[in-house]
Amino acid sequence: MGFFVQSAWAQGQAAPQGAPMYVNLLMFGGLFLFMYLLIIRPQRKRQKEHQNLVSSLKKGDEVLLTSGMLGKILKVDENYVVLETGANIELKFQKSAVHAVLPKGTVKSI
Repeated sequence: MGFFVQSAWAQGQAAPQGAPMYVNLLMFGGLFLFMYLLIIRPQRKRQKEHQNLVSSLKKGDEVLLTSGMLGKILKVDENYVVLETGANIELKFQKSAVHAVLPKGTVKSI
């Protein structure tokens, strides 16, 4: 019943004024800035670092793939790398699967 009483009381009052238009625009601008700084910018930075890593791959580098596989690069193609993962075992992977370049001698020490 309290709901109806409040409605009847509100009918006697002047219509409430909304916030000015510039306040809404500032809120949307602030939300976009927040999203850009916390989500878009760091993702672009990581993407650029990965692209630099992939473009700098060369024969003889020891790498870690996103699957967790370790190997030494035998051949680098435009889109693929050939890895030696064991004794005379060669596997071909996409360059984008490379997660990190490891220091020399890491594969032999494991």
